Amino acid sequence: MNRRLLFLLISMVALSSLQAAEPTPATPSDAEVKARASALEVAGGFSNEGFKIRDGHATLSITPKAPRFIQVNLSSGNQYWFIAAAADPAKRLAVSLYDEKGKPIPTESYENKAQAAAGFSPQISGPYIVRVEELEGAPATFCLLYSYK
Repeated sequence: MNRRLLFLLISMVALSSLQAAEPTPATPSDAEVKARASALEVAGGFSNEGFKIRDGHATLSITPKAPRFIQVNLSSGNQYWFIAAAADPAKRLAVSLYDEKGKPIPTESYENKAQAAAGFSPQISGPYIVRVEELEGAPATFCLLYSYK
């Protein structure tokens, strides 16, 4: 599959995923609170290495074999860690990154059951796509946040 077609496919899925997301209610659910607390737990480890947690987060639903895509704008010269964590009944997550053309980006990775992270330093500023995938479990809620330095 050529890269341009792959990027268009990923972009369409990303847009449909974001459009399909229900608005977050004013009071977060127990699953959202647990997912965010779990993501913050992982992010805390990166804070010990000088990474700052970016304000804001995304809390979305996820199902096995239906990855979610989130577009982010990043600056060259920074290092980033994208951290995802899910509440029960999710059992295992994975986080991966793609450039604006849909090409996978080599990253450092962390996986611990329903917690996962991917880290890298972009060479070029611009849009990137974060892919969060549930590898095992049942439909669940996950939280995505990121750290930078």
